Amino acid sequence: MELTGTSFLVTLVVVTALAMLATLLLWNRLPGPGWLRWTARVLMIGLCQLTAICVVATWINGSFGLYASWDDLLGTPSGNGSTMTGPPAGRATFTPGEDGTRSTYFRGTRSKLAGQVIVWTPPEYSAPGAAKTRFPVLTLLHGYPGSPRSWTELGDMPGALEDLVRLGAAHPFILVIPEINPGGVNTDCSDVPGRRVATWLADDVPALVARHFRTLPQPKGWALMGISTGAYCAAKLPLQYPKVFGAGAALDPDALTGDAGVLTDRGLRERNSPMWLVTHARKTGAALFLATSAQDKDSPPGQLDSFAKAAAGTGVRVKTLVRPAGGHNFQTWIGMYPDALGWLSSEVPAPSAPAR
Repeated sequence: MELTGTSFLVTLVVVTALAMLATLLLWNRLPGPGWLRWTARVLMIGLCQLTAICVVATWINGSFGLYASWDDLLGTPSGNGSTMTGPPAGRATFTPGEDGTRSTYFRGTRSKLAGQVIVWTPPEYSAPGAAKTRFPVLTLLHGYPGSPRSWTELGDMPGALEDLVRLGAAHPFILVIPEINPGGVNTDCSDVPGRRVATWLADDVPALVARHFRTLPQPKGWALMGISTGAYCAAKLPLQYPKVFGAGAALDPDALTGDAGVLTDRGLRERNSPMWLVTHARKTGAALFLATSAQDKDSPPGQLDSFAKAAAGTGVRVKTLVRPAGGHNFQTWIGMYPDALGWLSSEVPAPSAPAR
């Protein structure tokens, strides 16, 4: 039973109701001496409280997208850690999913890291006459804690993109959803000693996708969109790897100066922060969209203004959006999709066939 599934929440509600009903019915019917009856009553009250807490916690998790699966919650690798067994580096077999996605566990040849990569191709990809059409790539970066399935189970992807394409508000993209913390260690998508996560995201994963799917050339045809920690990564990777990604959309990014709790080395943290990178950018041609809400204390609007000012004169094109309300959760991020995906569609070319 999926952690974020409706059936799990309903089951918990039913169990809670049954626990309360059993407590009421058995309260005065328990056999045995007084100390035993009172012990049983305390345990029944505790059970009622525990199940009620589980209901509330599950509802909060579903609303805020904190954990997308049992493995994510329990911290178990589920075959997706950096020491996983599986295909040799560079090889991958995609398994179709019921939601139209394809998933693989892949070990990068450059980073030597391994993790899950989910890919979704739009209906236009398989349409008659599209055999030679190449498509732009949008890499979706989840938050921390989180997993690639956060986007499909909580983030309304790819459904939200399909709706915007039907409305003419965005064009079709190949969606790529990799793990941003293969092995379960968060590095803010940075290369650190012993763990080259930036190389995994900017070298290994793009090479995998380009090898298996009809993609537009880099960097113009490749972009990123992230949430929270993934948004931080979506802001920095186009600046670090301008030959790979042409654009990035960051929805409620973490502190753009870096997190001392993630990268304790000050120099390493600074050199991997979007704020430092944008001030040192020279004719990268990158385009960045940064969005937050006036109520989000985890991603204050002021840092977007500071970033935009720092980008002035560097050649990096920055667009910002501050919504009047919203928290640090998928409900807010989904509300940002039309602006973000519409902007990305203006920066990234539409699907096209090679010129003859």
